[in-house]
Amino acid sequence: QMQLVESGGGSVQAGRSLTLSCATPRYMNSRRYMAWFRQAPGKEREGVAGIDFDGTTTYSDSVKGRFTISKDNAKNSLYLQMNSLKPEDTATYYCAAGSAYGLRTLRGGDFHYWGQGTQVTVSS
Repeated sequence: QMQLVESGGGSVQAGRSLTLSCATPRYMNSRRYMAWFRQAPGKEREGVAGIDFDGTTTYSDSVKGRFTISKDNAKNSLYLQMNSLKPEDTATYYCAAGSAYGLRTLRGGDFHYWGQGTQVTVSS
């Protein structure tokens, strides 16, 4: 069982920035598709950003232009830089690992391993 560990969540005011980090196991195949999801109370889980082994990125319309996903294979880490935060960004954020050679989507069902989540709260 692969363990993913998120950190960096917190409470900020609207317009500010936060960077989330996700530590991945050293033995994890670097070709795995990685993504960040979020889930707010009473809402469905939403895929917000994904990154492929070659650095190709995908974003949901709700965060495009404000969030940036990146990874550092040498540090076994995945990041989500969140700028211009809005109250509607409030949610628990999860990193997830998909397959090395499968579909590149932001559908939760296509991901095999999940972190425990980190809370982001944005106040107006």
